[in-house]
Amino acid sequence: MDRGILAYAAYLPGYRLALRELGSQLGTPGGDGLRIIASYDEDSTTMAVEAARRVAGAGTRPEAIYFATTTPPYLDKTNAAAIHAALDLGHEGFAVDMAGSGRSGWGALTAAAHSGGLAVMSDVRTGLPTSAAERDGADAAAAFLFGPAEVSAVEIVAAAATTAEFLDRWRLPEEPASHQWEERFGVEMYMPLIRDAVARVRAQAELDRPDHVVISSPHARAAATAARELGNGNVVALGVGYAGAPDLGLRLAAALDQAEPGQTILVVSAVDGCDAAVLRVREPISRARQGLPVVDQVQGGREVTYAQYLTWRGLLEREPPRRPEPERPAAPPAARAEAWKFAFVGSACEQCGHVHVPPRRVCVNCGAVDQMERRPLAARQGTVATYTVDRLAFSPSPPMIDAVVDFDGGGRYTLEVTDARPDDVDIGTRLELTFRKLYSTGGVHNYFWKVRPV
Repeated sequence: MDRGILAYAAYLPGYRLALRELGSQLGTPGGDGLRIIASYDEDSTTMAVEAARRVAGAGTRPEAIYFATTTPPYLDKTNAAAIHAALDLGHEGFAVDMAGSGRSGWGALTAAAHSGGLAVMSDVRTGLPTSAAERDGADAAAAFLFGPAEVSAVEIVAAAATTAEFLDRWRLPEEPASHQWEERFGVEMYMPLIRDAVARVRAQAELDRPDHVVISSPHARAAATAARELGNGNVVALGVGYAGAPDLGLRLAAALDQAEPGQTILVVSAVDGCDAAVLRVREPISRARQGLPVVDQVQGGREVTYAQYLTWRGLLEREPPRRPEPERPAAPPAARAEAWKFAFVGSACEQCGHVHVPPRRVCVNCGAVDQMERRPLAARQGTVATYTVDRLAFSPSPPMIDAVVDFDGGGRYTLEVTDARPDDVDIGTRLELTFRKLYSTGGVHNYFWKVRPV
C-alpha cells in the first residue's frame, strides 16, 4: 500500500467510575478498577476533536476526515463536519461519518489508508444499570493521520478480512444501550473467522511471530480466546473495557507507544467478522506520537459517584436549577460565525496588533476599520484574570465556574471552566482550551469552547 501512518493520538476523558461503588450501589459484583467515563459536556464529536487536534498538530493538513462512531450526536447530519470546522480547515476537503457498529473504526482506518487523510473514531458507551456494557464499557477517542508511505512512521504490510451475518451485539436506533446474545454462541462464530483472517494475513506478510499483538472485539470471551491462541505473551493489555468504534484505535495507539523501529504489530479486530493487518514500525515513530501515552492517560482521572454518572447519561433525572432553560441556538448566526464558534479564531489589528476575541471589524484600541487578520487561538493557553462560581446557573453538574481568561499573545474572553472544582481555580491559574458541548436544547447541540486547568 502506498500510504502509511504519519501521526496518531488517543484521548481518554478525565473522569472515572469506581467499579466497587457501582457494585455496592446495585448489589451486583463490581470488581476492582475504574471505568473511564466522559464528562456531561462531552460526546463522541467533542472527544473526536480532542484526538484530532493532537494529530493535526503534526503539521500535515488532512485532505479528508473519516469519522467512526456508534453513538453519533446527530442523525441525518454529518458529525464529521463539526470536526472539520474545529480543526479550522476552511471549506475545502471531504468529511464523512462511518457509523453504526464497532467495525466502522476499521472502516475509517481503511478509507484513510487507501485515500489518505484523517481517521477519527470516538464513542460514549452507555449500558443499562447492572449490565455488562455499563461495567465493562469505556469512553474514548483516537485519531490516525495517513500520508505517503515513504515518509510514514508505520507501514501497512498486509491486510485480510472475513465477514459473516450473525446476531451477537445490536441496538435499535431509539434504544440507549445495546443487547448481546449468549456468550458461548459468539465464541463459536468469531473464532473460525479470526483464524481465517489471521492465517491469510500472516501468509501474505510471511510473518511467524509478531512483536506486538492488538486484539479488539465487543465479545470479551472471543477476544480472550484469540489472545490465548495468538498472543504468545505479547498482547497489548490496557485494563480498560470495550470502547466501541475507537477500541481498536485505542489499543493500536498503546501498541505504537511502546513499539520500536523494525518491530511488527499484528492487528485483529473481530466485529461482525474479522479484520486483520500486519504493520511494521519505522524510524520516524517518535515523531508520530502526539499527546500523552495511552497508559499514562489510563492511570489518570478523577472519580465521580454513580449517581453523578447516571445523571450525566440521562438515566437519572434531577431537578434543574430554577432558572430559564437556555434557548435553542439559531443556525444562521452559527454558520456566519463558523470560524469563531467552532475553531476559536479571533482577529488581530494590522495597525496596532490588538487581539480581539471574538473577532471584530473595528479595533477597540486604535479605531482602525476592516484592517484585521485572522488570529487562531485554539492552541493557545491563558491565565485566569478573575473568576466566579455560580451555584444556581443551568448546568447538569453544578456549580458552574466562569473565568475571564487572558490568552498568551493577547486577547481576553470569559469562558466556562470544565473538568475542575472551585478549589482548582484561582487568579493566575493556567488554562487551556477544549472543545465541548455547552448544552443541548430543542434537538440542537450547542458546541463551543471551554477552558480547563493545564
